[in-house]
Amino acid sequence: MPFATADDGVRLHYEETGAGVPVIFVHEFAGDHRSWEAQMRRFGQQRRAISFAARGYPPSDVPQDVAQYSQARATQDIACVLDHLKIDKAHVVGLSMGGFATLHFGFRHPERALSLCVAGCGYGAEPGEQEKFRSEVAAVAAFLDAHGMEVFAEKYAYGPTRVQFQNKDPRGFAEFKRMLAEHSLIGSRNTQLGVQGERPSLYELVEQMRGLTTPTLVLTGDEDWPCLQPALLMKQTIPTAALAVMANCGHTLNLEDPDQFNRLVEDFISQVEAGRWPTRDPRAMSASITGMK
Repeated sequence: MPFATADDGVRLHYEETGAGVPVIFVHEFAGDHRSWEAQMRRFGQQRRAISFAARGYPPSDVPQDVAQYSQARATQDIACVLDHLKIDKAHVVGLSMGGFATLHFGFRHPERALSLCVAGCGYGAEPGEQEKFRSEVAAVAAFLDAHGMEVFAEKYAYGPTRVQFQNKDPRGFAEFKRMLAEHSLIGSRNTQLGVQGERPSLYELVEQMRGLTTPTLVLTGDEDWPCLQPALLMKQTIPTAALAVMANCGHTLNLEDPDQFNRLVEDFISQVEAGRWPTRDPRAMSASITGMK
């Protein structure tokens, strides 16, 4: 079983398939490296596709100390996997927690990102929602301690932005819930407290987003309520960003509608590789509605 070792000694399990230009997939809190199977199969046909399990997600190591989990750490772990594989540059695709890590990777390592796909990114980011989100993070951690992973999965899987997945694909949803129940309690708890609960709001990162020149696709579901306004913020602020909204979709985009997700990401990456991805014309940001005033 292959592992990359992070610079703090934590081992990260990864999988790869295919050859060519690298694409690395970064999973969400309720997923793991297995969540990207449909993308590994699709993108591995033409590129070198890589997925990895974040720290705290077996078979990766599960540090017992919450201090070893943070937004910065989650971001740096992407670089550690690429370093281990001797990859200088890659397309980076992340969902939710992985979307935050992908955006921060663009801030910290712009020279190593061929492109960024930031999907389902925005939970707790809106002004006025941060304290509510942090209180829910604490509630998740307490629930895990009190009830364990299996009971937690039975509750968390049916959140307001995941029931769309259940309704659309009951069989796929059942697999998602089963895999969630297999996660490490300690790893999930520490990820909530160290990564989710302590990350900065997107609204605090506006200046960094304005300076981001890496080709970026912001992707969200139209029923992923906490991510809609943050997705618009990223579109408006990142000068190289496009926004794609998947109709009648919730949060778990790559599992809920893998065909549409793959088409959108494939088209984006193909345009980037062809040198056809634009930087926004500043005239598009005029204060005038019609341009006549």
